[in-house]
Amino acid sequence: MHIGLIGGIERGTHHYEALAALRGHTVEVHSGHLAGRGVDSLHSLVDRADLIVVITDVNSHGGMWSARRMARARGRRCVLVRRMGPSRFRALLGELDESAAEPHCPARCA
Repeated sequence: MHIGLIGGIERGTHHYEALAALRGHTVEVHSGHLAGRGVDSLHSLVDRADLIVVITDVNSHGGMWSARRMARARGRRCVLVRRMGPSRFRALLGELDESAAEPHCPARCA
């Protein structure tokens, strides 16, 4: 799965990439700033990502709302988190692994 991480501190990108790689995922980070080419690069990231994670505590309201709107328009799952660190990201990856292991249709549907 390709995860788009929007907002947060960019110097921690290598931590997120390493944690995701251990679980077979990839991560792409966007600062959340929309000035200049920020909107275009955010559009591109959302187009490429399977899951969008928006960090709300350090992200501008414009960046947060734009990312959420773009994800919804493209049918991407969007998760809002207040803060993100390596341990929270590890937990998020664990939740993704658990949800992928569950069948899409419960036994009672079959």
